[in-house]
Amino acid sequence: MKKKRPFDISNLPSMNMSRRDFLCRSYNGIGALALAGVLAEELSGEKKLDPSKLPLPHLKRKAKHCIFMFMAGGVSHVDSFDYKPSLQDYAGQPLPRMSGLSGEIEGYLSKPHRVIPSAFPFKHYGQSGRAISTLFPSIGKCVDDLAFIYGIEVENNNHGPATMHVTTGSQFQGSASVGSWITYGLGSPNKNLPSYMVIQDPRGAPVNGAATWGSGYLPATYQGTVLRSKGTPILHLELPKGVDRALQRKEFDLLNFLNSQHMHEKPDVSELEARISAYELAYRMQATAPEALDLSKESVETKRLYGLDNPVTEGFGRQCLLARRLVERGVRHTLLVHGVEINKHSWDDHSNVKGRMQNHAAEVDLPVAGLLNDLKQRGLLEETLVVWASEMGRTPFVNDLKSKTPGRDHNQYALVMWLAGGDVKGGATVGATDEFGLKALEEQIPLRDVHATILNLLGLDDTRLTYLHAGRFRRLTDIGGRVLSEIIA
Repeated sequence: MKKKRPFDISNLPSMNMSRRDFLCRSYNGIGALALAGVLAEELSGEKKLDPSKLPLPHLKRKAKHCIFMFMAGGVSHVDSFDYKPSLQDYAGQPLPRMSGLSGEIEGYLSKPHRVIPSAFPFKHYGQSGRAISTLFPSIGKCVDDLAFIYGIEVENNNHGPATMHVTTGSQFQGSASVGSWITYGLGSPNKNLPSYMVIQDPRGAPVNGAATWGSGYLPATYQGTVLRSKGTPILHLELPKGVDRALQRKEFDLLNFLNSQHMHEKPDVSELEARISAYELAYRMQATAPEALDLSKESVETKRLYGLDNPVTEGFGRQCLLARRLVERGVRHTLLVHGVEINKHSWDDHSNVKGRMQNHAAEVDLPVAGLLNDLKQRGLLEETLVVWASEMGRTPFVNDLKSKTPGRDHNQYALVMWLAGGDVKGGATVGATDEFGLKALEEQIPLRDVHATILNLLGLDDTRLTYLHAGRFRRLTDIGGRVLSEIIA
């Protein structure tokens, strides 16, 4: 019997199963996508992308990247982008009887209540003449690049399920996020950075935390990678003390060898494959990520454009500027989160909507406009889909009959979203809410239609973007959605 050769890291490529071999044989080839050509690149010093290794989009679309801005807490649409002058006429009075409502909203209306008009004037902006709250003057100046969707219905009137619905297509945790579906469908055009990045509010996490950007039943390699606002942007990015690149390379080769043995026994465990991919990506990121996330070389004018010279706008301004830099470096999907859990820093304004909306809007208005203008000036807006979203709208009334600083309650029937970039038809509108902004004027727009539209604008057909899980072909839109062609150029 031939004597078994002892393990030697330096001999790894000559073993029966190399890193490339076991990854190519592994479950659905994700590891092969992540590591194909890595060894050859390291020998040659080349870092060129082979476009043939990326999945082909289903449709011909301009947008190659997506920046998804999520305003956590439920933005009051009637104080931002959905002008309702009738609220002034009914100020302090109850609403007339209305049909087509159920759940909490119906319960609110069955009790004594009073209409609360917006405390903020609206102004018509751009050639489209759209009425925007004067809380958002900077976004207002960009209005002709934006397409609005009114009267979107989410399936739950509570933050947790509604947040999951908007960010994953399902009320329940365990489903794949929008960013995961996009990166699953399109792959990553950058081998040195994660394809899906998350930049959350520097003050904390949103409701549901990591489930908001998780991969759910999709392979774990498609989950979002979180950038931290303080310290090392990505955990464990820096080399440990006493370890150089050559030694670390040998350590990774050893880890991959051991993981390959385990993978051979459990080929269907996608988390293991994601871990192998993550080790290799982390190795490359140590050389590329610090430069990508370094804002020191940005000009003073650019920093001012995003509001980095003002403590009020600095937090979200930094998030937006990083998003632009990530787009430049080929990151496929970036999720920006503004708002923390359910507290004063979220958009959940059950009291003092006047004072709190002023604070929230002041933090994001300039940075959002800065991002749109910067992308446009650099020729990147055509290839970048920008999405503004929240988990719900707010009620035009309150049940508190005495408060001098009233707020607004949850409203699952009147979410407003806007999109820009790519093939979005600037100035276009789809849907409408009634004269009070309580629900859709005619038919509600189900959220799955919005998700189908986002996928379509990135070249993905929601009926073809599927994944077999638990005996069923799953998709972001579940039973399918109608593409809102009214806002596509």
